[in-house]
Amino acid sequence: MLPAANRLTRSQDFGLVVRRGRRAGRPRLVVHVLTSAQPTLDPSKVGFVVSKAVGNSVVRHRVSRKLRHVVRDRLDALPPGTSLVVRALAPSADADSAELGRDLDAALHKVLR
Repeated sequence: MLPAANRLTRSQDFGLVVRRGRRAGRPRLVVHVLTSAQPTLDPSKVGFVVSKAVGNSVVRHRVSRKLRHVVRDRLDALPPGTSLVVRALAPSADADSAELGRDLDAALHKVLR
C-alpha cells in the first residue's frame, strides 16, 4: 500500500500529469511524469490507470497491486514534488512483478534524465 501522502487522487491531477508531463512507453506500461518547476519539499505522488483492456476486475486489481508494490520501492528515487501516472497496457496482465519493475525502471530512466 502506498502512504496517503504519496497518492494522486483527484481526476484533475491525473489529467494535468498526462497532458503536461513527459511520457515514456514500454511494452507493458506507459509512464507520465510531471516534475515541479521549483525546488520543493512536497512528497512525490503516484497514480495508476488500469483500464478494462488489461482484463476483468480480478486481473486489473492484480496488476494494480503489483504496480503499487513496484512503485513503492522506487519512491525514494523520484525527485521531491514529482507527480507520476503509470498506465498499464494489456500485456501487463501476463507480466510478473520483475518484468513490470524492469519496464518501470527503463521508462523512468528515459523520462527523468
